[in-house]
Amino acid sequence: MKTYSPKPEDIKKDWFVVDASDKILGRLATAIAHRLRGKHKPGFAPHMDMGDFIVVLNVDKIAVTGAKMEKKMYYRHSGYIGGLKELTLREMMAKKPQAVLIKAVKGMLPKNRLSNQVIKKLKVYVGTEHPHAAQQPKPLEL
Repeated sequence: MKTYSPKPEDIKKDWFVVDASDKILGRLATAIAHRLRGKHKPGFAPHMDMGDFIVVLNVDKIAVTGAKMEKKMYYRHSGYIGGLKELTLREMMAKKPQAVLIKAVKGMLPKNRLSNQVIKKLKVYVGTEHPHAAQQPKPLEL
């Protein structure tokens, strides 16, 4: 019996819109990563980009549990001595709420070249408006 491998022309990519209001950050990121990767499809192949496009709205209204708003830290380094920058989740949500979700989803994807291709299908917006109406995204309840 031969192993089935889908061809690029056989892959159908749909568009979905998700409202992130009052959703838990980690649980939402897990569901989005699952959909972006295409693991929900019966013909899933780990070496191909089979996932759907996901448009996330109201990302500024994401909820977290416990004391994560004050204790969860985001780090970056300038490369110079003493160049470590720290931000709490609360500060990050005030500055760039989109980056919080993108970083959470990207951490749940495999660390290879395919993840760079997959993360580009995630579109994150602060309000309820998005420029993807032409693609007719279907609402997705997570």
